[in-house]
Amino acid sequence: MKSRALAIAILPVLSMLGACSSSPLSSIGSISPFGSNKVGETDRVFLVAAGSWDRNRDNVVTCEEWKAYASELFNGADANRDDNVDEAEWKAIVAVDRMFVTANHDYFDANNDGKVSRTEFVDKQNPAFKLMDTGNTCSLSGAQIAGARSKTEYDVSGKKPEEGPQDLDDAKKPRTQQ
Repeated sequence: MKSRALAIAILPVLSMLGACSSSPLSSIGSISPFGSNKVGETDRVFLVAAGSWDRNRDNVVTCEEWKAYASELFNGADANRDDNVDEAEWKAIVAVDRMFVTANHDYFDANNDGKVSRTEFVDKQNPAFKLMDTGNTCSLSGAQIAGARSKTEYDVSGKKPEEGPQDLDDAKKPRTQQ
C-alpha cells in the first residue's frame, strides 16, 4: 500500500520531467494501429501507469516486473482459485488499480468465454511495451516512460483545440462575456 501511495505521489513529478525529456517518442501519437494521431484510451492508461510497475525501483520497468504485478493482481482476484477471473471477480482487480476500468475484462478476454484466464491476463502483450520498446529489449527506461506520459496528456494531431476549459485551472476561471 505504501508503494502505491508513493507511486501516486511521484506521478506529477514524472510528468513534469517528461515534458523536458529527450525521449525518442516524438511520434508516439502516430503509433496507433488505426492511423490516428491520437493514442487510444487503453494504450494511454497503460502508458501513464507504466512507472508504477517498477518493482525493484531501479528506474527501469521490465516485462518480468509487469508480469509479476499482473500475477499479483490476478491471484488476489481469483477468489475460487480456478485460474480464471470472471466479471464479478474482476471488481477486485479494479479496486486495486483503476487502470483496469479502461483496460477492462472484455479487453483481456481474448476468446470471449466470459472469463479471463491467467494466460490471457499475465501473458497478453502489454501495450506500453508495444508502443515504447522499439528495441524489443523488454525494458522501459524512466525517460521513455516520462516522455510517453507527457505525449499522452496532449492531442498530438495538430488540430486546433475545441472551445472550453483546457485544464482544471481554466475550468475554475470565471467566464468572460463577449
